[in-house]
Amino acid sequence: MREFFKYVFATVVGVVISLALFLVFFIVLIVGIVKSSLKENKVNVSSNSVLFLNLDQTITERTTEDPFSKLPVVGSEGNKSIGFNDIIRSLREAKTDDNIKCIYLSVSSPQAGFATMREIRDALLDFKTSKKKIIAYSEVYTQGAYYLASVADKVYLNPEGALEFKGLKSQTMFFKGALDKLGIEAQIIRVGNYKSVVEPFFTDKMSDKNREQVTAYLNGLYETYLDGISKSRNISAPILHQIADDYKIQQPQDALAYKMVDGLKYKDEIIDELKSLSGKDKKRNISAVTINEYARNFSDDQDNSAKNKVAVIYANGDIIGGEGSDQQIGSERISRAVRKARLDSSVKAIVLRVNSPGGSALASDVIWREIVLTKKVKPVIASFGDVAASGGYYIACAADSIFVQPNTITGSIGVFGVIPNLQKLYNEKLGITFDGVKTGKYADIMSTDRPMTAGERLIIQNDVNRVYDSFITRVADGRKKTKAYVDSVGGGRVWVGTDAVKIGLADRTGNFNQAIVAAAKKAKIKDYSVVEYPEMLDPFKSLMESTTDKIKMYYAKQELGANYTIYQQIKSAISRSGIQTRMPFEIKIQ
Repeated sequence: MREFFKYVFATVVGVVISLALFLVFFIVLIVGIVKSSLKENKVNVSSNSVLFLNLDQTITERTTEDPFSKLPVVGSEGNKSIGFNDIIRSLREAKTDDNIKCIYLSVSSPQAGFATMREIRDALLDFKTSKKKIIAYSEVYTQGAYYLASVADKVYLNPEGALEFKGLKSQTMFFKGALDKLGIEAQIIRVGNYKSVVEPFFTDKMSDKNREQVTAYLNGLYETYLDGISKSRNISAPILHQIADDYKIQQPQDALAYKMVDGLKYKDEIIDELKSLSGKDKKRNISAVTINEYARNFSDDQDNSAKNKVAVIYANGDIIGGEGSDQQIGSERISRAVRKARLDSSVKAIVLRVNSPGGSALASDVIWREIVLTKKVKPVIASFGDVAASGGYYIACAADSIFVQPNTITGSIGVFGVIPNLQKLYNEKLGITFDGVKTGKYADIMSTDRPMTAGERLIIQNDVNRVYDSFITRVADGRKKTKAYVDSVGGGRVWVGTDAVKIGLADRTGNFNQAIVAAAKKAKIKDYSVVEYPEMLDPFKSLMESTTDKIKMYYAKQELGANYTIYQQIKSAISRSGIQTRMPFEIKIQ
């Protein structure tokens, strides 16, 4: 028996040691992959090269180095990502690069918002002033893909492919029926009839106010969409509208007949045309460089020794307290970046680049304060991306000037709070009851195991009203408007960029580069370097801290498929705490 236990013990120890060694080997392997990827040399661009612009990858505000994406278990070509800032910088460089002869634009289903796509589209239009050609080709064009592809000199579609052109739609998912079945009551405290973020929790359809604002901004987005295509394809906007309304593009031949594309071709024919454009003999291979590779040649172009700098501070994602991440606006991290730029005497102006649906009211105010202090000593220009709403607008409203894209979604000046009442779920569904003692009447305020009392609702409503009053006061001061006026265009209403300019919530439509130029002009500097804040998070630290989360995310995506976004929405709603300044629940344009 003693020998038996000795062998069992030895086996267990061996298994544990083997697992430990495997874990060490796995970590070393990951670190090796990461180091290799981070030390990739700059790409040597040969003469007569084609720039391969793949826009089906995830397009973020800034290019992040994600070590996990390098792993074959999870990573794939589809998981690649690039920052729109690197795309724009690369296109600007390619315009004057004698080695780049043309662009091959490949896009089927871009993972970016409409304002980001317009930024890239503007950069492509600027590239075309060099007289270099852009060839677009795809087997399938979604509507967003076609918006980008339409800027090309030649747009080609696979003879058996498809071009989607049917108009835009916005759809919201409502949870009231499910909450009723579960015995959950969403107790809503809000300011603003248009603050539709909470509607999915207490109704089963859009309110009249919400339908009004969604109709307004969706039509604004559509107008911008059709206008861009109209100018590039030389087809009038009314005709495009009619083509979409009547669903006239059903077959590839329809796209050709209505001049939406220039030809129906296979990939080999596209390759031959690219060879001709780049000056290559048809018998030789194309010299090509991907946009990701090409961007690496300019990723370290920041001149930190320059006497004059324009600092770009990226505020991207949900607004939360604390440090946040590269995909979140942490009040500590972003306010520290603003402060650092303010105290740097070589930084003459700041561009606050915002792409955020909002979040914590308190965290928004912390960042707003740093912008106010900075504005007193140097110019601050705000540049809005796809979304700068609610808290996203809050943090920027004190800027000297606000730039929006025509299809930016902004505004949503409103405040809300949601306190779930889970009493029926606990008592009737799960058979759980609660009992206890307290030393104060409101010691258990915001408890989720019972409905709110009238006194508790009044307290919370007063707090929400106070935050809303602070919000509209900040906006009124920053925009030089009366509080009454801000309240009249606020109330939680969402506006498209062009309308935001008309009502005074923004100053002008313009892209990211125009905002930088305006900041330099206001600072009265001509020769300057652009530097970016905050510093990107250490990919090694990110890897070690988030590997488990990324594995879970990967498998959740595999299991849930298209329903993964629903899971994200529910998870996000559950995780929020404190009074929120957020835009409507989830704007998804298709």
